[in-house]
Amino acid sequence: MPAGRANPYEQDLERNAANFAPLTPLTFIEWSAAVYPRRTAVIHGARRYTWGETYARARRLASALARRGVGAGDTVAAMLANTPEMYECHFGVPMTGAVLNTLNTRLDAAAIGFMLGHGEAKVLLTDREFAGTIAGALAPLERRPIVIDVDDPEYAGPGDRLGELDYEAFLAGGDPGFDWQPPADEWQAIALNYTSGTTGNPKGVVYSHRGAYLNGVGNILTWGMPRHAVYLWTLPMFHCNGWCFPWTMAANAGTNVCLRRVDPALIFPLIRAHGVTHYCGAPIVHTSLINADPKLREGIRHKVSAFVAGAAPPQSMIEGMERIGFDLTHVYGLTETYGPATVCAKHDEWSALDAGARAERNGRQGVRYLLEEGCMVMDPATMQPVPADGETMGEIMFRGNVTMKGYLKNPQATAEAFEGGWFHSGDLAVRQPDGYIKIKDRAKDIIISGGENISSLEVEDVICRHPAVLAVAVVAQPDARWGETPCAFVELKPGATATAAEITEHCRAHLARFKAPRAVVFGALPRTSTGKIQKFVLRQQARSVSAIE
Repeated sequence: MPAGRANPYEQDLERNAANFAPLTPLTFIEWSAAVYPRRTAVIHGARRYTWGETYARARRLASALARRGVGAGDTVAAMLANTPEMYECHFGVPMTGAVLNTLNTRLDAAAIGFMLGHGEAKVLLTDREFAGTIAGALAPLERRPIVIDVDDPEYAGPGDRLGELDYEAFLAGGDPGFDWQPPADEWQAIALNYTSGTTGNPKGVVYSHRGAYLNGVGNILTWGMPRHAVYLWTLPMFHCNGWCFPWTMAANAGTNVCLRRVDPALIFPLIRAHGVTHYCGAPIVHTSLINADPKLREGIRHKVSAFVAGAAPPQSMIEGMERIGFDLTHVYGLTETYGPATVCAKHDEWSALDAGARAERNGRQGVRYLLEEGCMVMDPATMQPVPADGETMGEIMFRGNVTMKGYLKNPQATAEAFEGGWFHSGDLAVRQPDGYIKIKDRAKDIIISGGENISSLEVEDVICRHPAVLAVAVVAQPDARWGETPCAFVELKPGATATAAEITEHCRAHLARFKAPRAVVFGALPRTSTGKIQKFVLRQQARSVSAIE
C-alpha cells in the first residue's frame, strides 16, 4: 500500500453488536435447546432430561446462585461425580459470570481445603458420597462457602448432608427463564482447575470463555464427531472440565450418558442400551474393557470411538481395542491446554501395516489440534525447533487460544510457563520425520497414573518424613493397567529398618491413596559426582521391579 494511503478495509467498518459477539460455549446449549428441545440431552439411571429441560435447569441454577449474590469474579466449587448436576454446573455457573472450580473427588481433605481457600469459593456443591472429605476440608477454613448438597438417586452409600439445603430445592428457587448474558469480554474466566505441580501447593489453571468455546468445537472437528453423538462419561468431568466435552456435547446436540463409577459391568450395558458412540479415558479404562468378560460385549455391533490420554498406549492396548472392535485414538495435553491439544491423526495407509508398526504409529502424541495455533518441540535454551530426525530431544511447547490464561494468584509461575512467548509443557520429546511428536521423558518428573498427575517430589517429601528414611527418589514405573505408577527407591539411615509395606502405609496416611508407591526398593541411591541422584538410572531399574499387590 502506498505510503500515506489509508487502508480502505479499516475505514468506516467498525466492530459493533451486529457483527461481533464474544465467544462463549454458553451459546451452545442455547442453540441445542432452541433447535432440538425434545431431544435427549442427559441420561443417568432412570433420569432423562431433554435439551430444553437441561437448559431450563441450568438457568434455574444460575438464577438461584445470582440470588445468593454470586456474580463476576466469584468462584463456585463442585465436588461432584459424573451426574446431571455436574453437567448443569458447566453452564449454570458461568451464566452468572462466575467461575466453575471442579474439584478432584480422589484428593484428600487437605488438598481440597487448600483449593477451596485459594480459589475463595463462595458456593460449594457437593455430592453426599464425598461428605467425609468435604467435612475435613471445610473445618480449617476461615470463610466457609455456602454448601449445597447433591443427593443422587443412583448413590445408596454412606455420607452425611453438610449443606443448608439440597440441590433440587435450590433449583426450585431459581427462574427457568433467567436472562443470562454472554460475557462482555471473551477473555473472561469460565473455569478454574487445579493441577499437580512439582513442588508446593497445586496451581490454579484459569480457562477463558474463548478457549473453552474453541476447544469445545475443536473436539468435534478433531474427532470427526457426527451430529447427535452419544457420549459416555467414563472421563471425570472434574478433570480439565472433562476435556471440554460438556461444552462439546452441547454444540453437538448429542446425548450425555452419565456414569458414577468406571466398571466394565456397567459400561458395556450402557453402550449397548443407549448406542454409545464415543467415550474418553485413561489407559486403565480401556484396559479394563479389553480384559473384561467377553460376554459383557455381546450384542454391541455398532462402531465405538475412544480417546486415550496419559502415558502412551502400549501395543497390547491398541491391538486389544482393535480386537474388540473399538476405534482408539491417542491424544495428549495438559490441564494448561484445556485437556487434549495434540492428536495422533490417523492415515489410511497405516491400516496396511502390520500390528506392531500400526501400534507404533498410533502410540505417538501426534500433531496439534486444529484450533490450537502452535505446537512445537523446541530447545528451551535457544527457543528454536529441534530437527525432525526422531532423535534430538526438546521440550513440547504450545501457543494459541487453547492455552490457559495463566495461574491464579501466581504471576511468577505464569511468567515462567510463558517464557519466550510459548507455554512450556515440561515434557521432553522428539519430532519424527513426518512431523509427529513422540514423548521421551518428563522434565518435571510428573507420573501419570490412571489419567491423574502425581508429583514425584510430593511423594518424596512424604517418604522423607518417615523416621527411618535418609533419602528417596520416586520415578514412574510402567504399569499395564494404570499406565504408570510411582516406584520409590529408598535409602535408609544407618542402623534403621523399614519394610515396603510400612513405607506404603506411611504414604497412604498422608496422601491420596493413588499417590502411594506401588513398589519400594531399598538400597544406596545412584548419584553423580556432585551428589545429584541419577533418576535416569532408577527409571531403567524400575522397569524390572515387582509392584506391591
